[in-house]
Amino acid sequence: MDQLLKEKTSGKPRILVAPLDWGLGHATRCIPIIKELLNQNCDVWLAGEGTQKELLRTEFPQLPFLDLPGYRIHYAKTKKGLLWKMIQQGPKMRRAILYEHQWLKRMVKEYHFDAIISDNRYGLYHSEIPCIFLTHQLLIKSSAGKWTERILQNRNYRYINRFTECWIPDIEGENNLAAELSHPVKKPAIPLRYIGLLSRFTIHSPLGAGGGVGGGHLLFILSGPEPQRAILEDKVIKDIGHYNGTAAIVRGLPGSSSLIPSTNMIRIYNHLPAAELNAEMSAAEYIISRSGYSTVMDVVTLQKKSILIPTPGQTEQEWLGEYLMRKGIALSVSQKKFSLNDALSKAKEFNYTLPPIPDSSIMKQTVTDLILSLHKQ
Repeated sequence: MDQLLKEKTSGKPRILVAPLDWGLGHATRCIPIIKELLNQNCDVWLAGEGTQKELLRTEFPQLPFLDLPGYRIHYAKTKKGLLWKMIQQGPKMRRAILYEHQWLKRMVKEYHFDAIISDNRYGLYHSEIPCIFLTHQLLIKSSAGKWTERILQNRNYRYINRFTECWIPDIEGENNLAAELSHPVKKPAIPLRYIGLLSRFTIHSPLGAGGGVGGGHLLFILSGPEPQRAILEDKVIKDIGHYNGTAAIVRGLPGSSSLIPSTNMIRIYNHLPAAELNAEMSAAEYIISRSGYSTVMDVVTLQKKSILIPTPGQTEQEWLGEYLMRKGIALSVSQKKFSLNDALSKAKEFNYTLPPIPDSSIMKQTVTDLILSLHKQ
């Protein structure tokens, strides 16, 4: 690392932001926080690896980046196999958490960070500086029953309570998006702040892509761990050839060299920078994606109709898809039974009822309060 980067500017807080490597959503929802930190004259550093690193380097090429291994979770090919697969990977996750905690101690000593913002990375707490844990999932859903949810929540809180504060990307009142996931009866012991919805996108007029012959423009956003990302991609590629309209497919593979050729009607991208993806989302009649929470925040921010396909066996996404469908926010369909024609037919009949556009001022004030607390130290 360049010696000039190590030297701190007086009065300019140095803050490290590090998202989990479990899909791209943890990285994308950190983007508005990073932008706000920069707007408030912070010296922002980033950490991660793989596709998260590629995405954040694309958005913030000027910021210092530290290599930090992720949890490197892999999914099973079947829904039934996922629970056992996750149990098998438990020891690996615990080793990763221990490693990143020791890593952080070294980085704080070497680079003199004033604060840490950790998106769901349990080991990034430190005894001498403020450490923020960012999560929407205080209650972890389990397919094995309520008793396992209580065990998982207690384990979750043992880690979260090591941090200084917990920021929750949701609304505190009745228009919240994650319901009991982010508003459980039992709360962590540390202070909680509901900071509003986090999205890197803004509403603007659709650009370029309009309705195709016989149908509106579709946008597919693929994401998440393998092999489920690729399984859904195969289904989408198979069905989209029969669609009588225009569509764009974003594969969720920043930095990948593998390519799928586009056609006049169907454009396929490995990845799109935020501004271009913002335009594609604005142009789409329907956004078709996983029911990952970060994507849901984007859809609500842009006030778009969506068709959500939960990752099989990922109980949080399955629960969230069902909850959002009951609320009229999104249509949710299973991957196993997914058919594009059938999903579009259901979407046309679905009574979409989107909540109000979220207020971004809550997050800005939260960042301001953090910086003020650092100046007082």
